[in-house]
Amino acid sequence: MLTLNTKVTSADSIFAQLVLPYELRENSRLRTALESGEEVAIFTERGTVLRNKDLLRSEDGRVVEIISAQEPTYRITCSTAHNLLRCAFHLGNRHTQTQVEGGFLRIYQDSVLKEMLERLGATVIEESAQFEPESGAYHSGGHHHHGDDEHSHAHGPLAPIPVRQKIHRATDPQS
Repeated sequence: MLTLNTKVTSADSIFAQLVLPYELRENSRLRTALESGEEVAIFTERGTVLRNKDLLRSEDGRVVEIISAQEPTYRITCSTAHNLLRCAFHLGNRHTQTQVEGGFLRIYQDSVLKEMLERLGATVIEESAQFEPESGAYHSGGHHHHGDDEHSHAHGPLAPIPVRQKIHRATDPQS
């Protein structure tokens, strides 16, 4: 069995491509098979999300390119940027995995969400597309690029996350 456990940024040659839906690209431990039928085990750092065109290397040096599978999605557009922002807000409020692109949003097909988005003024089109949702504000991965400078940045939460935090409500007595 081919074991892929090292993410690399480039390779002289690609041994194979592995087409995976987003749901499987979220797993840091995965057993699957290449198109040739050869079994593959993927072991990545916990929290790693594999993206389209990512490269994984095995201990014997073979490199496999990850390809995002075509999946049933909705493409969401609006006549105004304000309406698109409203749609993004409501999707986020429902913790819906959402791909954010220039001028449109993409989500997995869901008839309840489609109805909500149409009520918000969106045009919702069924499509089959590669799904690459945002990784989230507290995720350390994703596609944040800095250019060619050599300085380093701390990755992780944008702010400290307290173990216990008092939630203040407007109805709480003033102290």
